[in-house]
Amino acid sequence: MLAKRLIPCLDVADGRVKKGVNFVNLTDVGDPVKIAAAYQQQGADELVFLDISATNEQRKTMTDIVEQVSAQVFMPLTIGGGISSVTDMQRLLKAGADKIAINSAAVADPTLIQAGAKKFGNQCIVVAIDTAFDEQAGQYRVYTHGGQQATSFEAIAWAQKAVSLGAGELLVTSMDRDGTKAGFDLRLYQQLGAAVNVPIIASGGAGNLADFTDVFQQSPVDGALAASVFHYGELTIGQVKQSLKAKGVVVR
Repeated sequence: MLAKRLIPCLDVADGRVKKGVNFVNLTDVGDPVKIAAAYQQQGADELVFLDISATNEQRKTMTDIVEQVSAQVFMPLTIGGGISSVTDMQRLLKAGADKIAINSAAVADPTLIQAGAKKFGNQCIVVAIDTAFDEQAGQYRVYTHGGQQATSFEAIAWAQKAVSLGAGELLVTSMDRDGTKAGFDLRLYQQLGAAVNVPIIASGGAGNLADFTDVFQQSPVDGALAASVFHYGELTIGQVKQSLKAKGVVVR
């Protein structure tokens, strides 16, 4: 069995790490380079760096910060935000990224997934899906532009299409749970796990040790991503790994 991964996330805007609830009311957490170095020390398995304002500001991901972060960490680094071409991907891979996460641009032009996978390999292309449950329709709807624009895409069907086009991994954020510390949306990840056969990273809702155990034991996800509980020192990577090992979950 593959070891489960614990992945802190740095949401970056204006060169600073930010955190909000349900994708709004962002507060400043600190310097991305210092925070990344601290997670390296704690033993994080990977790091996700999302330039959350790049798409809405119609600019490219901040390469200089990516270079500084990659110089500090030796774990795999996934970079997303403002990536809309294979050239953008190449620039970030040269700056130190190991994987590229695409969201809004992939929804606008799904062939970008195919082009990236063909040039860099499926393992390099992560399709990020921001989704919220639509009670009226009884399904998960896909959102783009940092959660600001609803689309007509249904999340499970979009996940299947993304994988068919070459996505090697899915980073799926429950907007309903984001920053709430109410636990991961297990129903979402159970549905995704039944629909696709690539690694899934669960994001949104981590609040305590039991939440990590639940998402790994009750859904087929491969990684759990969290921000608030790690950024504010409520939990450390080591504490979560220790707790998971005690519950029989295989971790690195």
